Amino acid sequence: MKLQLALDLVNIPQAIELVKEIEEHVDVVEIGTPVVINEGLKAVKEMKAAFPNLTVLADLKIMDAAGYEVSQAAAAGADIVTILGAAEDASIKGAVEEAKKQGKQILVDMIAVKDIATRAKELDALGVDYICVHTGYDLQAAGQNSFEDLATIKSVVKNAKTAVAGGIKLETLPEVIKAQPDLIIVGGGITGQDDKEAAAAKMKELITQG
Repeated sequence: MKLQLALDLVNIPQAIELVKEIEEHVDVVEIGTPVVINEGLKAVKEMKAAFPNLTVLADLKIMDAAGYEVSQAAAAGADIVTILGAAEDASIKGAVEEAKKQGKQILVDMIAVKDIATRAKELDALGVDYICVHTGYDLQAAGQNSFEDLATIKSVVKNAKTAVAGGIKLETLPEVIKAQPDLIIVGGGITGQDDKEAAAAKMKELITQG
């Protein structure tokens, strides 16, 4: 199991400072969609330049023109690029083909997908690398979580790895670990803490213990 840090509400200098504090405790750094919207793929480029040994994920949430957008993210240094599970199969195929060509990976975000089991099976067959259960920001406020959906995806996929995102904190982490996803994505559970390094270190410790 790996730990991914989601950076959403920062600019590039803040993002780099934050990662400096906790880089030894995380495996993947995500340049979140709000950062890409505010700063562009330059944020990905500068993060990769600052931390060449970290895996960098560009959370583009691609919906269309997938091959092109993956190629641009790859050129900026992204190791993993996200596409929405609700996108057309043709878009998913385009993303996977381009990623393979570039030696990169595709993570599918299942946000707003209604039939999780069927879509996960289809995505697995299309050759994506990760399928991510994502309780979006707006739904977390309504008290939803992702553990049940994660179990569903794990029961149907044969090749893709699984990821989970959405409101994960130190208190809820043991429950997430029990579900054994390959990638655990944490944002405010680290970035919103006073001692970010301590929070990341503790999370990483729990994940390593499995």
